[in-house]
Amino acid sequence: MSDDADVTRQLIYEDDLVRITLSEAVDPPLLTLAGEIDVTNSEALRRALTCCRQDRGQVDVDTGELAFIDLSGLRVLIMPSVPPAESWIRLHNVTAYQRRLLTLMGWYYRAHPEAGDPTLWAFP
Repeated sequence: MSDDADVTRQLIYEDDLVRITLSEAVDPPLLTLAGEIDVTNSEALRRALTCCRQDRGQVDVDTGELAFIDLSGLRVLIMPSVPPAESWIRLHNVTAYQRRLLTLMGWYYRAHPEAGDPTLWAFP
């Protein structure tokens, strides 16, 4: 993932808990999540991800600024009903808390084979 210091972020969604921004100048598009994702806003996250998916390609999601995410939010990001080979969401900056939750749920990470950075894909 490239340094996004020079990339303009567009506000996609904001409520009292979370702010979702999009950087379209990078390929694939990068969604940055800041705050908290729970059952009250996980559907907005799903809509944001779907809208940002260009030409049925990948969407990168930076979760490093999330202070909290519950199971409803994790399910949106991990898409457990989608076979791993068809997953189109790549997670970046996954925190220790998020890794622990994913491990407790029986999901795991592996490095993406084409990524030259610590990009992680999560699989059920």
